[in-house]
Amino acid sequence: MTKLAEWLFGISVVGALWGVVTFDLLGLRLPAAWQEVAWPMPVYLLVAFGCYSLATVGYRVATFNDCEEAARELQEQIQEARADLQRKGLRF
Repeated sequence: MTKLAEWLFGISVVGALWGVVTFDLLGLRLPAAWQEVAWPMPVYLLVAFGCYSLATVGYRVATFNDCEEAARELQEQIQEARADLQRKGLRF
């Protein structure tokens, strides 16, 4: 199962449960307090997902590894390309 299918399945299950609780589709006669909490639940979940995403991106940026060897290699390749282009008559 792909990640997209997993996410869509999870969202549809949560959405179905939300609909059942909010609109009392099965006649469960849940307490009014539960229905009041369930009504704005999608907004709460969206805000929680946004906070999680922001924290994940922030953590990954903060712990990003420097690749000094790769940067050195890239600089060498740039110098080689520049020298090659200068031999062919391009002026920088």
